Amino acid sequence: MKDDIFIFNEGRLSRKDNTLFFESFGQKKYIPIESVNGIYAFGELDFNKSLLELLAEREVLLHYFNYYGYYTGSFYPREHLNSGFVILKQAEFYLDNEKRLDIAFRIIHTAMDNIIVVLKYYYSRGKELADTVHQITALRNGMEGCKTTEQLMALEGNVRDLYYKAFNVIMEDPQFKFNNRTRRPPKDRINALISFGNSILYTIVLGEIYQTMLDPRISYLHTTNSRRFSLNLDMAEIFKPIVVDRTIFTLINKKILSGNDFEKELGGIILNNEGKKKFIKELNNKLASVIKHKELNMDVSYKRLIRLELYKLQKHITEDRPFEGFVAKW
Repeated sequence: MKDDIFIFNEGRLSRKDNTLFFESFGQKKYIPIESVNGIYAFGELDFNKSLLELLAEREVLLHYFNYYGYYTGSFYPREHLNSGFVILKQAEFYLDNEKRLDIAFRIIHTAMDNIIVVLKYYYSRGKELADTVHQITALRNGMEGCKTTEQLMALEGNVRDLYYKAFNVIMEDPQFKFNNRTRRPPKDRINALISFGNSILYTIVLGEIYQTMLDPRISYLHTTNSRRFSLNLDMAEIFKPIVVDRTIFTLINKKILSGNDFEKELGGIILNNEGKKKFIKELNNKLASVIKHKELNMDVSYKRLIRLELYKLQKHITEDRPFEGFVAKW
């Protein structure tokens, strides 16, 4: 089984004997390329063309983030599964307003369903969330009135505002109070966790798109423009509540994170390296956890579910099979 590699120290990553070789502060380590799914670089990383050639040959993506944990970019090797037919169908569904809106609607509806599932999970454990569930359910049921993707995004924003207000009820930790969503820079610890977690999820989804025939530049909820990738932003909406947010709740409710895992930078709050490591460890635990997939009649990990969602989207645009997003059940 292939794993994602996360590099926090500065150093040099190179190709040696057709595998990966990492040097950092006098420490040297070989990393078998056969076991690598993707590479996430958070520290200053030196590499050369020879390394990129190896990554391209082995179809390994390299994602890099700056000091503050913000996504900077990816080395995205030439697509090995690209299909002219699929790209044309993607473009057709994007250019047809009705077809595009239908996909965007299905994505947002699924995301809202998963938000409600998360809230009901904590409500069943004694959290006072009944009113929040009722309000969000009412907004979701009013989605039919949305006639544009902009209206859908606005409605989703209203749902998120209600959902985020429930975070303090779910966590009940005085060290982690959440007022409202802030970005670049995050103004508090919860915002720092949300921003970091979403950024990692976007790159994970991008890596899964690479293993399909879909083009990551053509999306439906988010506008396709000069942004390099956008389909990963669409599909990540489905998994944010059940992967990123539940990871945050676990880290705080189990007291895995503390104030020592954060630092002040650029007028805001960011995770330090120790905090990032703790977050990624718990996120990977979540992605590796399995559920019983009814249609496939087998155990499937959450990371595999991301790929399955992409396959469903591909069949929606190529085989007229209606996309029914994954809704978690606990």
